[in-house]
Amino acid sequence: MSNKKLSPTEGIKINSDGLRGTLKQSLKDGHTGNVRPDDEILVKFHGMYVQDDRDRRAERAEKKLDKFYSFMIRLRIPGGIINAQQWQSLHDISEQYGTGTLKITTRQTVQLHGLLKHQIRPTIQAFNTAALDSIAACGDVNRNVTVSAHPQVSPIHQQVYEYADKISTLLLPKTQSYYEVFVDGEKIYDRSSEADPLYEDRYLPRKFKIGIAIPPSNDVDVFTNDIGLIAVIDNNELRGFNIAVGGGLSTTHGNPDTYSRLATVIGFTDTEEKTLKAVYEVLTIQRDYGNRSDRKLARLKYTVDRMTVQGFKEELEKRIGFQLQEERPYTFTERNDRYGWEQNSAGKWYYNLFIENGVVQPHQKEFLYKVSKLEISNFIFTTNQNLIIGEVESENKQAIQALIDEYAIETNQSGIRKSSMACVALPTCPLALAEAQRYLPELVTKIEPLLAKHGISEEEISIRMTGCPNGCGRSYVAELGFVGTGAGQYNFMLGGDRYGLRLNKIYKEKLNEQQILEETDNLLLQYVNERTNGEIFGDFTYRKFFSNN
Repeated sequence: MSNKKLSPTEGIKINSDGLRGTLKQSLKDGHTGNVRPDDEILVKFHGMYVQDDRDRRAERAEKKLDKFYSFMIRLRIPGGIINAQQWQSLHDISEQYGTGTLKITTRQTVQLHGLLKHQIRPTIQAFNTAALDSIAACGDVNRNVTVSAHPQVSPIHQQVYEYADKISTLLLPKTQSYYEVFVDGEKIYDRSSEADPLYEDRYLPRKFKIGIAIPPSNDVDVFTNDIGLIAVIDNNELRGFNIAVGGGLSTTHGNPDTYSRLATVIGFTDTEEKTLKAVYEVLTIQRDYGNRSDRKLARLKYTVDRMTVQGFKEELEKRIGFQLQEERPYTFTERNDRYGWEQNSAGKWYYNLFIENGVVQPHQKEFLYKVSKLEISNFIFTTNQNLIIGEVESENKQAIQALIDEYAIETNQSGIRKSSMACVALPTCPLALAEAQRYLPELVTKIEPLLAKHGISEEEISIRMTGCPNGCGRSYVAELGFVGTGAGQYNFMLGGDRYGLRLNKIYKEKLNEQQILEETDNLLLQYVNERTNGEIFGDFTYRKFFSNN
């Protein structure tokens, strides 16, 4: 890529003095709620995005006021597990700063929205006291490492979960600018300790995501990640990992050079040392060969396709110094969370709470705070935007059940609602073209009677919505996928399977709500009348509309 002009972001990174830029000055500038333009790029590497309330743009513009700027901060929680004391801190911090709302992301962590600029440093300092941080939760680096969230599914969950923390630590940027700018204030770190053989001063061409799946569950949608690790288990022992590369969902409307891609399995590693080495060197290949001219074409999926899968594998084996073994067999049979109480092989109990599209409602938040004060459990974020109260001893289960009953936490939700997912979208995401998180619950409410009409209310059809084509809600691997194209309009995607093994495709473009409901009604009628024995909805629509393409 050296012969092409670098994107402006590349220069900002290189000249940032280890991601410091002019952030200290920006934070002190009381004339605007924003930071300086270059610092808008750099603040992402510290786990934040600059946002503004798009619902208030017109009103403020009419009054000749600056946009109502605020910040979203996202925590780095590899594997999504925090302890009871950390949940209390998270609760208290969210009450003191931002909007007070906790939002669970599709990458197994939590976001706070609505932080004002003067609140950033005290918020991060409070998180630091709780042993939580937002380092590299955004930006052109490896982001939060996800792991299958259900310890009750496999007795080797803990062993695999530990890989998330090891990988996250291995791939952290070496710069100490996060602590210097946001925690310690004037403390100056020795720059010689910041030499970074992985990221150098360029970092990666684009964001980078890693997910670890523990069969039979593919709750992490492992093939949508830049690197997907699939645990290979035999007789309840971890044998190693199949390694998949080149997944990514983001596209751009009207740009045929962009596309969604599922990761390709390129081999198997049988030791921790080999697995970590392979993961590390995949990033160095992306660092050296990724597109730094066009950020829309900068993800690893494009690098893999440009080099070819075989060419990429050969380059990786050259860098790691050993050959990958042949892919080992595995099977995925589920992707949804397991709601309610379940027990693991060691006798511990886990309660999976349904949190619609990741927005923790006030009564749920109060309930979870009460649970955390008991200090008899941990808390596990899931990649389906839900939360598990985990590691509960049998003698403590009733204390939590009493709170479940008191706060009416158990609700009888439909299969399709429990299989729903949405990105944040409006009003805070600057890329959103349409609603998602605020609207999908309403749309599901209108689809539920259609399922009842056709006698399939219990069907757990996966339904996902994103407000733009970037795919943060993983709408491209849903049975019913909706991708925003404009206000109140969505591309209707069909043909994805239930376990995240096949991308869906555009069925109809730019539909409004009435058209979506009419099409869904018709599709469900065809499904009921024409499906084969045991055929799920996504497989039916793929067979009917796309299998001959």
